[in-house]
Amino acid sequence: MAMEKSSSKYRTQFWYVAIASFILWLVLLYLFNASVKTAHNHERLFRKENVIDLPVHVSQQNHESDQTVVSDVDNITLPVTTGNDSSQEVQISEDAKVVTDLVEELEKENVEDEKKRSNDTAWSHLYTRSRRGHRESRRARSSDKRRARHNDAYKSNVDNSDENHQSLDKEPNFLEPKNDVTSNKAQVDNINDVEISKQGKDDLEGDNTEEKPSNNNNNTSKVTSRVNTKRNRAKVVARPRVTRRNDPCRGKYVYMHEVPSLFNEELLKNCWTLSRWTDMCELTSNFGLGPRLPNMEGVSGWFATNQFTLEVIFHNRMKQYKCLTKDSSLASAVYVPYYPGLDLMRFLWGPFPSMRDAAALDLMKWLRERQEWKRMDGRDHFMVAGRTTWDFMRTPENESDWGNRLMILPEIRNMTMLLIESSPWNYHGFAVPYPTYFHPSTNEEILQWQNRMRRIKRRYLFSFVGAPRPNLGDSIRSEIMDQCKASRRKCKLLECVSGSQKCYKPDQIMKFFLSSTFCLQPPGDSYTRRSTFDSILAGCIPVFFHPGSAYAQYIWHLPKDIGKYSVFIPGKNVKDGKASIERVLSRIPREKVVAMREEVIKLIPRLMYFNPSGKRGDVGRFEDAFDVAVDGVLGRVEGLRKRIEEGNEEVFDFPERFSWKYNVFGNVEKHEWDSYFDRR
Repeated sequence: MAMEKSSSKYRTQFWYVAIASFILWLVLLYLFNASVKTAHNHERLFRKENVIDLPVHVSQQNHESDQTVVSDVDNITLPVTTGNDSSQEVQISEDAKVVTDLVEELEKENVEDEKKRSNDTAWSHLYTRSRRGHRESRRARSSDKRRARHNDAYKSNVDNSDENHQSLDKEPNFLEPKNDVTSNKAQVDNINDVEISKQGKDDLEGDNTEEKPSNNNNNTSKVTSRVNTKRNRAKVVARPRVTRRNDPCRGKYVYMHEVPSLFNEELLKNCWTLSRWTDMCELTSNFGLGPRLPNMEGVSGWFATNQFTLEVIFHNRMKQYKCLTKDSSLASAVYVPYYPGLDLMRFLWGPFPSMRDAAALDLMKWLRERQEWKRMDGRDHFMVAGRTTWDFMRTPENESDWGNRLMILPEIRNMTMLLIESSPWNYHGFAVPYPTYFHPSTNEEILQWQNRMRRIKRRYLFSFVGAPRPNLGDSIRSEIMDQCKASRRKCKLLECVSGSQKCYKPDQIMKFFLSSTFCLQPPGDSYTRRSTFDSILAGCIPVFFHPGSAYAQYIWHLPKDIGKYSVFIPGKNVKDGKASIERVLSRIPREKVVAMREEVIKLIPRLMYFNPSGKRGDVGRFEDAFDVAVDGVLGRVEGLRKRIEEGNEEVFDFPERFSWKYNVFGNVEKHEWDSYFDRR
């Protein structure tokens, strides 16, 4: 008996545990599905342009209801498309939905008005029948004449009549385009019609004369015509407020959004959550520059800077920008201080891809509600991301892929995005230099370093710092390393194999570059490398094997004449064994090598970022990478503003896949580099 009771007790406990486990599993499954669904629908739920508010105020009289509906449609703000077929289809579907909703609403309102008027008429007949007499026929005839005159004018010029009705009730909007040209006589007639309709309304109230409801089909055609007119109308943008002519910041003012702290400051406060393997709290210290390093070659200003902290460095440099303004009406461009790379880093290796998009979608909702955004639909806004563009281009159909969807969001496509590597095939991404280890606080430190680079002796003809990429079929790194080993005394190789720490020590890397005349910069996991900027900082002439590694990337920071500061060897020739790197570099005359090195040394200030905490006496003597990037953004925004003001239907008049070519050469004609960027 005791054993049976004990076993029965255990069975009961087992079922309790099983039931509790099952309920817990259901709860977890529900929470997971809810979080995924919320993240997937986040953009749709908060997309302002997906919901068009049409406040319709219908009065007792049918004439006023028709006019109010049409005038309200005139206030619809339609998003400007960029020539994308899919976006046009979405816009057409939204317009159709607007028209359908308006028709349904008008039908309901007309039915309610008819019922109300019929009830009022029935009661009024009880006590006004004796008063109507001979006046009824006279007033009916006069009201018929007024109604006929009003309907003729209304049908002949609906748009102009609506504009005149609006002008009586609202203040004029000087930012609206004036495409509707009306003769003076028509304007007077329309105003008279308004007065006559008001008089007729009074007569109808006094005599209780019944008016026929307007045709709903006419309302539909009027609404459709209004929507089409609004879409085809040239967009007018608000220009920055003009300042005095001798203002040094005229046309250079930048306004910085005060975004919620969760998009930047909170990420730094919770820096321990940013990476599983790296101490990002240490690397984001000192305004994003990282820990201080000892002086190098007798010059101070060195930091162990991580390449992914560019967002923090740029934000702190912007706080020092000489033309930063708190008055957005003065601003030619608007900076959004969001840290997308650090935000993405938290969830990049996590199991829930939707979490990578959550903060970005929240920020887009926040931006759309700002008045500054509405001036140009965000085309004067810019943002900085301290990662390559490929980390932000996950497509919706591949949710499990790498990165998030930041770069393909419609709002971001209107903005200017600054990244350490851009895509050659999109309009809105532009590359800025990787942060290096050198962040001087004064102009004197720059001059000291440049002079040191001119005097230093270089023992090796060329060098390479990096690791092979055996998993990448088109990589030429293995061939480069083989040629370097074969050159013996002329090439210095630092192979970054597993377990080697030299490749992660700034002083070791800089020593390699300081001892070489040329530094090889082949593509790695992507086109660009931070090593390019470290080598230029050391006065080493870069050697490129793909135009996407620098020439088609850093168009604002590097000279157009690529032969002045670099050497280009087609990577295909190296891969096929047709080019000897040592032979190509040895044939360059010594005089040209000296001139190229001087050009590289002159580039150093433009390719590094000043210490945000530094105080430079002669601020205008050198422009750093931040200054050059801001000037590039201002120039691009001004170009977009002019194209919109000129009434161009498309902001860009070339296919997006040729963006690299247009940015580099100013045209999309055939070029010898086409094969490097052909995606077919």
